[in-house]
Amino acid sequence: MQTILVTGAAGFIGWKTCKYLLEAGVVVAGIDNMNDYYDVRIKEYRLNELKKNREFQFVNLDIEDLEALKGLFTNHTFDSVINLAARAGVRYSMENPFVYMRTNALGTLNLLEMMKEHNVKKMVLASTSSLYAGQPMPFREDLPVNTPISPYAASKKAAEVMAYTYHYLYGIDISIVRYFTVYGPAGRPDMSIFRFIKWIDEGVPLEIFGDGSQSRDFTFVDDIADGTIKALKDVGYEIINLGGGKSPISLLKMIGMIEENLGKKAEIRLRPFHKADIKETWADITRAQKVLNWYPKIGLEEGLKRTITWYLQNKSWLKDVNV
Repeated sequence: MQTILVTGAAGFIGWKTCKYLLEAGVVVAGIDNMNDYYDVRIKEYRLNELKKNREFQFVNLDIEDLEALKGLFTNHTFDSVINLAARAGVRYSMENPFVYMRTNALGTLNLLEMMKEHNVKKMVLASTSSLYAGQPMPFREDLPVNTPISPYAASKKAAEVMAYTYHYLYGIDISIVRYFTVYGPAGRPDMSIFRFIKWIDEGVPLEIFGDGSQSRDFTFVDDIADGTIKALKDVGYEIINLGGGKSPISLLKMIGMIEENLGKKAEIRLRPFHKADIKETWADITRAQKVLNWYPKIGLEEGLKRTITWYLQNKSWLKDVNV
């Protein structure tokens, strides 16, 4: 049986990716440092779901800790690594850029070095659509993304180019998957869809930075997990967009869809547009279709229904979750 190391296993995408791997009969070693960037109760919920499967092995470990990783790689044999451990969030990266570089860039370097030392030849590395700031749409993987406008995006770019170096020097096969606005059940409470569902349901006014016309290429978490696992195939070194691939949808339209599902109206308060935000994202997913035979199956309308259903089913404890 294959054993795959998944970092960030208690994270939103990590949890769903682990779940799908386990269902496919793979042994999963999951690591996560369980940090409190957002309410840890969400991470504990996801982790408890994974622990129901006996083929899931969890270690509380930080990829910034090279000595701990040395012990992990010495005591276990991995067929491949899916690196989903990351500090996410554009705005917070401006407040604490150092932790973003340590986790996203140095943490990736630590993993690559362990893979080199222990002859692990495959990594899937999570990256971000935030790199495309200022580029023409739809965003293609061959665009020059050399002008990141947030420390978060810069740290992800650093991880990408370090991965290329290890591919070139040591023959490690690298799939870089750039995600576009991932949402779904048990999502991050700092992301807009989780917040908007909770706030509209509770009658709390929504805060929107900008006029609400900014648009996103929303992608359901199940589709993202599917694409991440498909990216385990040998590709050499490849950057691949995983996104909705259709015309982007504005925040105001998305809010209207949530209102319709909940049967409640939102009070909206506008704030100045944030300098580090991108006004619009739109993925060209041609490469994902050709290289991975991947395409998203769940549109925003269906995805929001599933997300709101999960929220309502878990409302008894989600009411106390900080957003």
